[in-house]
Amino acid sequence: MDIQKEKLLTEYNTFHIPATAQWFITYDSLEELKTLLRDEYFQECRSLSVGEGSNLLFLANFHGIILHSNIRSIEEIERDDEQIVLRVGAGVNWDDFVAYAVKHGYYGIENLSLIPGQVGSSAIQNIGAYGTEACQYIRAVHTIHRRTGEERVFDVNECNYRYRHSIFKEPEYQDYIVWAVDYALHLKPILNLTYRELANKYGTDKEQPSLADVRQTVIDIRRAKLPDPEEIGNAGSFFMNPIITGEAFVQLNKEYPDIPHYPMPDGRVKVPAGWLIEQCGLKGYKTDKAGVYEKQALVLVNLGEATGTDIANLAAFVQKSVAEKFGITIQPEVKYIS
Repeated sequence: MDIQKEKLLTEYNTFHIPATAQWFITYDSLEELKTLLRDEYFQECRSLSVGEGSNLLFLANFHGIILHSNIRSIEEIERDDEQIVLRVGAGVNWDDFVAYAVKHGYYGIENLSLIPGQVGSSAIQNIGAYGTEACQYIRAVHTIHRRTGEERVFDVNECNYRYRHSIFKEPEYQDYIVWAVDYALHLKPILNLTYRELANKYGTDKEQPSLADVRQTVIDIRRAKLPDPEEIGNAGSFFMNPIITGEAFVQLNKEYPDIPHYPMPDGRVKVPAGWLIEQCGLKGYKTDKAGVYEKQALVLVNLGEATGTDIANLAAFVQKSVAEKFGITIQPEVKYIS
């Protein structure tokens, strides 16, 4: 366990906001985490679990304790002819886990290549890209309650997964700390190539592409569209794609017949937030310190010295512009921390 005081959080949030944490504690095992949770001082303090901060926006310095998992184990716990179940520590870098799965021939999460963050946050955020969501392959989520010390394993069916949502985002469950996630992956070649750019590349191939081929294609697509957080501070997709009623979409489609859209099983329609923002003329828009990325309007970027408030103000302007033009409210995927 490593304990630091007044820790600068620039490397622990992909916007590179220079906020500080009163205390920053890194734990290497479940036992260390249990020891920490029994500490009386800890129980008196405000605390927040942070992985790589790829979905956070710090609006101020954090008065309290930041918890950071360094549990990096990957353990096989079950295997049959069809699938393998891996218990993955919450502190494992997500893309490292995807690379591990591809290297060993485990199918399912290759479309989620290059998404920033740690495995723990994949279960909280229900990360998704290119036709795949984490919840499709999560078997169970291992947690411990930060106030009571209760250990609880949530079966995937208990996690209330839907688009960019899990039970761990709901107020009564936010005190559960994820320390490991069980992923069930295919052992036989099962690829999801339904996403347009993957279908265009592989749809006419007589032979199915390899896992490594699909992973590399996804990486190439992401790099062409999204800025590298190491070079330009950003949190990837800042806004969730809004889901509107079928009736609302019919009216919208009359005015914008070329609007991209994705019908949902319940009759509602998902509309790309990036398209809405772009139609407002905001792609490439800049303020003094923050901007809308010129290659992908869904991404907000730190132009060098932005504060969290600078980013939040830009986000509010984007939301207002979309609401005024389309009557649609777009919600941040990023969590604001004040």
